[in-house]
Amino acid sequence: MQLVKDTTLRLLIIDDSVDDAEAIANGLRNSGIAVRPSRPESLEAFSGLLSGQPFDLVLAAGDSSTITLEQVVTQVGASGKDLPILVLLDAVDDARLLKMSELGVRAVALRQHPGHVEKVVRNEWSDLEARRSLRWLETQTRETERRCDALIDSSRDPIAYVHEGMHIRANGAYLEMFGFDSFEDIEGMSLLDLIAPQHVDEFRELLKRLGKGEAPPPRYELEALTLDGASFPAVMEFTPASYEGEACQQVVLRRQELDPELVREVEELRHRDQATGLLNRATFLRALEDAVADAAQNAGRQGLLLIEPDHYAHLLQGIGLDASDDLIGACAQRLLGVLGDGDIVARFSEHQFAVLRPGSDFHGTTALAESIRTAFADHVLETDAHSLNATVSIGGVQIGQKIASVTEVLGKAHHAVQANLAVGGNRIDIFDPGAVDRAEQERVEAWVTRIRDAIDSDRFIMHYQPLIGLHGEPIEIYDAYLRMTGEHGELVQPPAFLQIAEEHGLLWEIDRWVVGNAIASIGAQLKAGHRTTLLARITEASLQDDSLLQHITERLAKHGVDGELLVLQLPESKVFTHLRAAQTFQQEVARLGVRIGLEQFGSGLNSFQLLSHFDAAFLKLDRAFMEDLPANQEHQQRIREIAEKARESGKQTIAEFVQDAGSMSILFSAGIDYAQGHFLAASGPSMNYDFS
Repeated sequence: MQLVKDTTLRLLIIDDSVDDAEAIANGLRNSGIAVRPSRPESLEAFSGLLSGQPFDLVLAAGDSSTITLEQVVTQVGASGKDLPILVLLDAVDDARLLKMSELGVRAVALRQHPGHVEKVVRNEWSDLEARRSLRWLETQTRETERRCDALIDSSRDPIAYVHEGMHIRANGAYLEMFGFDSFEDIEGMSLLDLIAPQHVDEFRELLKRLGKGEAPPPRYELEALTLDGASFPAVMEFTPASYEGEACQQVVLRRQELDPELVREVEELRHRDQATGLLNRATFLRALEDAVADAAQNAGRQGLLLIEPDHYAHLLQGIGLDASDDLIGACAQRLLGVLGDGDIVARFSEHQFAVLRPGSDFHGTTALAESIRTAFADHVLETDAHSLNATVSIGGVQIGQKIASVTEVLGKAHHAVQANLAVGGNRIDIFDPGAVDRAEQERVEAWVTRIRDAIDSDRFIMHYQPLIGLHGEPIEIYDAYLRMTGEHGELVQPPAFLQIAEEHGLLWEIDRWVVGNAIASIGAQLKAGHRTTLLARITEASLQDDSLLQHITERLAKHGVDGELLVLQLPESKVFTHLRAAQTFQQEVARLGVRIGLEQFGSGLNSFQLLSHFDAAFLKLDRAFMEDLPANQEHQQRIREIAEKARESGKQTIAEFVQDAGSMSILFSAGIDYAQGHFLAASGPSMNYDFS
């Protein structure tokens, strides 16, 4: 399971040393896990946390004396919660391992090896999420079965459930069709007894094939018999099902009053998109479910592609909205010209197509995607009234046992399409679980090239969001957000490239651009008569970079900017793990009047202890505090505590991601100094907010 970056791990750390506990939390953060740690200082506090808050994992030091491992196990067991206990040890021997097993510890992690700690935490968190998902699915399944049962009873369609040819369930419409008064009259009766004699032998063979697990036909036409012996033309639809935990067949039986050929045509139309003639989304999803199930059970090989025209909105502007169906139809025809007879193709959304190729390996799926891309890129797309140069972005997945989930398959393919669109399109990206390392390497290399090109060609830009003062006289203050401009002018968000930039040593160059651009923007504001304070983000890569300090000095002088108008922001966790370098950097920039702000404040175990070692002017609250703030009493109390302590230490506080008026009221009463968020004002390329 791949953990979602925005998911927060709620971690209980049991350790005698707060510094060691903080180091563990920061080590996990640096590995890409968003951690919300808590560290109880007594057994009573531990018991209170267990009963009052939801947690994901307990990470306990094996040598903890304030709260012993035995006490941890006893308390967690008494809570009745599915809360895995992981133990930190300096070394492992047979005796310790056996003792941990007897106590019921889920896993052991070696404290001196951060990589091992991270791996153990990820594995146990993944297992926990899988158990939670299973429990949720079981609950949903029971509820779905209850609702389905009620729907079957109320359905006007005659529906029955058959096991080994015998009726085990039937609704009122089914009973009425055959003339039965109650289900007791038909329970245990063979379905063959309701079939006209001339069809019995053929129908018996069908039941045998279904019993062996063969796929049922889409439709089965025959004559049925009522209780009084009258026959009528009917059509049956079979669906594998489960009733009260027993495998069976769901049978929907309808009178066939219309012309059979007309019925077949109507049935065909139900599965088609009217604008393109391709399969519709619902029909394609059923085929995809079968493909994924085949991959999971039989190790079958299938290739899925999602295809989307590049710059679709721009194409529509050129031909007009009234011609959108013509454009989609032309794309569909171009697509059909490339595909084979065995390929399954559908219009998957407004302007997205899906292709499923059975029996295809990775190379075959890639070759198909490339042939589709080439078919669009090398030829003009013709509609009734226009000729267009249209390219496509293609994202695909090689379906196999390692990715046997419809949700995961579609998610991977959709992400690949969007990533290709974000960098200009006319690309393919096929995810192959059997070649993840190779695909990931190629993806990273492509991003490194784009980032270097953005640095060299000055294709970064800034967007600005105003900070609204909640107390005192308003001042002009903005938060600056970095964006990268793609090949065709589209904006690329930082999560798409910052991690790769960090891994390849490019952050310091990006930081120089951010700081230089921020100072130039402040200078432009001063010339326009606005004394504007600007908050800009830098990374820990610049803390030990002497050239950035020189760069700031030169830029301030060049643009005639007072250093006090520039605030550089760093995440609290990065300052904690690079404290000595951060202290030196802060002291140096303070000589220029430049101030430092801490982002994600409050996410650590003892955030205010950090302020006794580091002089931050602004404290920006971790945005997790703002999630459903009006209904979360714990977050409200925590915000009040932070605001009070910040006032006592002369620090100003900022709350970002404000989403509603209720949150604003809470922030105001808590004494928070500034608020920002789309509820107040969205970010944009200009600093034109009216602070008056």
